[in-house]
Amino acid sequence: MKLKKICSAVIIFGLLASTVAGCQPQFQPGTYTDDIGRQVDISEVPERIVSFGPSITEILFALGLEDNVVGVSDFCDYPEAAKSKEKIGNAFSPSVEKVVALEPDLVVTVEHEQFNSDLDSLGITFIVLRPGDIRSIVDSISLAAEVTGKAKEGKQLVEDMEATISRVADRIMDAPKVKVFFIVDATDPNSPWTAGPGSFIDDIINMAGGENVAAGTTGAWVQISTEEIVNSDPDIIIIQTMMGGIPTVAKEVLQEHLVWKQMTAVKQDNIYFIDGDIVSRPGPRIVQGLEEMAKIIHPELFQ
Repeated sequence: MKLKKICSAVIIFGLLASTVAGCQPQFQPGTYTDDIGRQVDISEVPERIVSFGPSITEILFALGLEDNVVGVSDFCDYPEAAKSKEKIGNAFSPSVEKVVALEPDLVVTVEHEQFNSDLDSLGITFIVLRPGDIRSIVDSISLAAEVTGKAKEGKQLVEDMEATISRVADRIMDAPKVKVFFIVDATDPNSPWTAGPGSFIDDIINMAGGENVAAGTTGAWVQISTEEIVNSDPDIIIIQTMMGGIPTVAKEVLQEHLVWKQMTAVKQDNIYFIDGDIVSRPGPRIVQGLEEMAKIIHPELFQ
């Protein structure tokens, strides 16, 4: 009888131990390293979070932290529920006073020298997210999930994003490169703004099977002359749309322009539009931008 009791106790203890070992806590107090190398001590799960940046707000909401987010920047417009949150200013005029009034446990912010310095001087706990490409966006999301006690949700979100990245990579693996010119803003069609190396858009174009004709420029966001564009003769032109789906330049403007109409892409009407938010905001929707870009560049692979 005693032997049976001992055996039963051993079995129960073993089951409990394996159960505990298999349950990873959602939050681990400790020191975290943010995207600019700062060491940040976080001892408790943040209950009140301020988001400074549209992409950061998208990350926090995607992790299920809608009820914890008490303040957002002025341009945080997605998802819809973000619009009703208290506004704390924007990159041009952030309001530290409003942040203080919201009594946050944590501020998640983009790199902003003055705003970050003010938070630091006031002793407000904050982490900076500053991803440089799609892969590092995934890492930033994982960090945000860990420090907010949403490790499980973060893991699932990252897996979903990785699945989309892999699906696109598989589709375009053997596809020929297509020359792409991306228009960020062509209010002045003689000197349009485009996305160069170091931008998320450049990364997306490459991952989607394209060749960015602005790859030789010297910055992430640059102006380029129409002569340079004509010389590169892009196969397709992609124009980003802004809030409300309004393009930064109408297709007709390019078709009627003395220089633009000489380009192959314009002659063949290979002019397309894409939502600027899904290709320039370093958040969860960036993979949606990747997939949409791939469909524009290689529509034959997504039929």
